[in-house]
Amino acid sequence: MNDEQLLRYSRHILVDELGIEAQQRFLDAHAIVVGAGGLGSPAAIYLAAAGVGKLTLVDADTVDLTNLQRQILHVTASVGRKKVDSGREAIARLNPDVAIEAVDERVSDAWLHENVARATVVLDCTDNFATRHAINRACVAHRVPLVSGAALRFDGQISTFDFRAAHSPCYACIFPEDQPFEEVACSTMGVFAPTVGIIGAMQAAEALRLIAGVGETLVGRLMMLDSLRMEWTTMEVARQADCQVCGERDRTPAITPAPGT
Repeated sequence: MNDEQLLRYSRHILVDELGIEAQQRFLDAHAIVVGAGGLGSPAAIYLAAAGVGKLTLVDADTVDLTNLQRQILHVTASVGRKKVDSGREAIARLNPDVAIEAVDERVSDAWLHENVARATVVLDCTDNFATRHAINRACVAHRVPLVSGAALRFDGQISTFDFRAAHSPCYACIFPEDQPFEEVACSTMGVFAPTVGIIGAMQAAEALRLIAGVGETLVGRLMMLDSLRMEWTTMEVARQADCQVCGERDRTPAITPAPGT
């Protein structure tokens, strides 16, 4: 770290549990944030502010006026622009040292399996059930930690899945892919703006503690927020031996990228 970085990140360095070692891990890390909306906005902002060296921001949508009530990466002048372009500019203004990769596409299995392998941590900030499962499958295959968040109306939830640990469940252990699921969007049901801020900031906190290797993450726990009453409920979740996604993990070697990729 140079002198400017030592000053910029001094309030992290002063924390006994972090120090220079953890801050250097942040600088060396690569986080993929899938979704540049309500959850991805605070998550990406806090990761960038903390000095995560590379951020890959993935989203295929454009900024709509209705987004601005909660998606704090974007401003009024961003309406009509690609979210990843608006987000890249906002992050660059906050911390120009962060390398930002803006991916203007909906993630596919092929994209995920090519790129997740290179990441330190992945944050699922999407609002689509099928995409969540695709992200989960890629993270399981490459044993890359995943932080998953969701929010609708006054309700939020967050959990962490660390596939480097044998006991960690995966997203499909809690929400099986073949489970009947009614897709509900905030465009029809609404969402209380600070709820996505709380969950997104917590996703960043989980990701940073995973990178630093400090504290206790939410592996094995699903936290649910009722922001109308400001009450938290925590449910313990276990890895399912018959899970179709991670059930064979112990006997399957992690997928590694081909040479030169």
